[in-house]
Amino acid sequence: MAAQTGRVRIGDVARRAGVSVGTVSNVLNRPQIVTEETRHLVEAAIHDLGFVPNASARQLREGASRAAGVLVLDIANPFFMEMARGIEDRLIADGLTMVLSSSDGDPERERRVLEQFAQQRLRGVLLTPSRRTVENLGVLTSQGTRVVFLDHKPRGQQFDAVVTDDAAGARTAVQHLLHLGHHRIGFINGPLALQQCRERRTGARRAIRSSSAGATLVELEIDELNAAGGEAGMHRLMDDDPEVTAVFCVNDLVALGALRYAREHQVRVPDQVSVMGYDDVTFAGELAVPLSSVRQPTYQLGWQAADLLLTPDTPRQIVFQPELVVRASTGAVPAGRRRGRTAG
Repeated sequence: MAAQTGRVRIGDVARRAGVSVGTVSNVLNRPQIVTEETRHLVEAAIHDLGFVPNASARQLREGASRAAGVLVLDIANPFFMEMARGIEDRLIADGLTMVLSSSDGDPERERRVLEQFAQQRLRGVLLTPSRRTVENLGVLTSQGTRVVFLDHKPRGQQFDAVVTDDAAGARTAVQHLLHLGHHRIGFINGPLALQQCRERRTGARRAIRSSSAGATLVELEIDELNAAGGEAGMHRLMDDDPEVTAVFCVNDLVALGALRYAREHQVRVPDQVSVMGYDDVTFAGELAVPLSSVRQPTYQLGWQAADLLLTPDTPRQIVFQPELVVRASTGAVPAGRRRGRTAG
């Protein structure tokens, strides 16, 4: 039977199914206490009438919405979007939806978003923090909203967190370049206010210190962790230190910018300079020169973070191990070669 026109109420469903309004409510909210036969009758009536439950009324009854907030540094970064997909799949399995926003690493923007999340009384919040997150979280913790940190290990043990061992990943990346024979390696990093940038610097430096070949890490910090920042950083690095034969980038978007600079200035990759990324986002293997990178289990990070949110327990911190992925953008240094390039 076709769905009727006009607003369908829960009483209409009850009459169609021949049950009480309370039984329909149980089917919607506590189906496990309803017999299978009755549940099928109610579900058929819901389908026939096109009934949509009132989420606002349910929120008033339960004291919290059927949504969780997700606040990341940059929703334009494929890394965070892949993570968000894992979060969304886990939330949907429990009947929740996702409210996604971006802080751009700006503590004031972060504060405003968290205040909006608090006003919506979301079921919980998953976030990649800025440098002032602990101060900004008060608006959530004061009303008992659960918080899970994404891609960031908080100080202490009061919050759940899901992270990748970034120091280990960066060390693996630089060791790969060292094994290829590179002894002067550029490192285009982001703001050290971000924990991920600090940890990746730690790992890169450890690899250099453990090398017996007298290798050097040439560090450069950029403000924007995107392709434009990577292109500008590569330009500076190539101008400042012509002896660099390999470049490790703090993430794949930065590496994309480095590759773009190399293409536009006729610097051959990897024949003249090798380029290494971090994250292994979806496009990394599809570039004209497929990008060597450090793979984070991005989807699993998101799924696990949402699972922590939905299964309250004592605070837990889960650490994933990254994986080296070697592609065409990194190669050995030819014996006796000095890299030439076209001036920018």
